Amino acid sequence: MATWGSMQSMILGIPVSNFSEKNQLVPCCYFPQTQRNSGLRVKCMSEEGKKDQTSSALSDTVATPKPTPPPVAKPSTKFGDVFAFSGPAPERINGRLAMIGFVAAMGAELANGSDIFAQLSSGGFSWFLGTSALLTLASIIPLFQGVSAEKKSNGIMTADAEIWNGRFAMLGLVALAFTEYVKGGALLQV
Repeated sequence: MATWGSMQSMILGIPVSNFSEKNQLVPCCYFPQTQRNSGLRVKCMSEEGKKDQTSSALSDTVATPKPTPPPVAKPSTKFGDVFAFSGPAPERINGRLAMIGFVAAMGAELANGSDIFAQLSSGGFSWFLGTSALLTLASIIPLFQGVSAEKKSNGIMTADAEIWNGRFAMLGLVALAFTEYVKGGALLQV
């Protein structure tokens, strides 16, 4: 047994006096290696290839500088880019109008029991046009100034949440109008 412990100590570089009787039964791969190859050197070259640096593997690691991120491109303020099919304005404005329209339609139904078509024919169309013009102007002015909704997002009030809420409101408004058309009256009758 002593011979086996001596052989392990020679392989690992641990003195024989560090072994106790129970440690001699543990395979050598479980012992930590205490000596390092101090002759190992790493050479680094800069991108230009001008400088050579030699460092020891045992020295403290030097944190490599993180590459600077590319500058964020400013959003385009051209009319064609803002109102393009994949631009920032169309879906955002339509979603905001649908959110206001859905809440207004449901509120009017709860208040007086009239459906969407009756609401539009009894003076609601002028309110719809006025609200649409005001909300469209309020939405596009920041876009033409180069302010994006993503910059103003934080917490639960994010630009993605607004887009998804607008999509659900668009679907809800169309479903409400279709249901009232098929039913022939208001969805919520008081």
